Amino acid sequence: MHRPDSDARLAIDALRRIVRALRLAAGDVDRKLGISMAQLFVLQQLADDVPRSLRDLAADTLTDPSSVSAVVKRLVDRKLVARRADHQDARRAQLTLTPLGRRLIARAPEPVQARLVQAVGKLGTAQRKNLAASLNEVAQRMGAGEPGLFFEEPTHPRRRSRKS
Repeated sequence: MHRPDSDARLAIDALRRIVRALRLAAGDVDRKLGISMAQLFVLQQLADDVPRSLRDLAADTLTDPSSVSAVVKRLVDRKLVARRADHQDARRAQLTLTPLGRRLIARAPEPVQARLVQAVGKLGTAQRKNLAASLNEVAQRMGAGEPGLFFEEPTHPRRRSRKS
């Protein structure tokens, strides 16, 4: 049987530790707050009371607008986030926390994704580029799908019911 080299083992162990921290935090957030870790991360981005567009929020969460849009829809449905037309451009929505969202954030822990983003941000430029290139290549070789926010279920179109 082929044994991976020590660098591969270190890399896999580091990924295991990161995934474990994310998984444990996701369960904790769900139990304590009744929302997903991705939803908490989005709420935390809005905690400064600066209205944001979906595009701004996607940039703040380091994801794409379609992924953050699905999370925002759930938060709006739960009345944790308000969506209002922008005063300068009515075609554009501005997102803010509702009073209910602010109360939830007040008792929320720091999202583990924020620590992950900070940790990656503290790497030097060359380290970040190498890490990004290496992880991207691993994801491609695995055939991993499109990225989204951590631990947010993908939205699927509803299936049409069959009528006999």
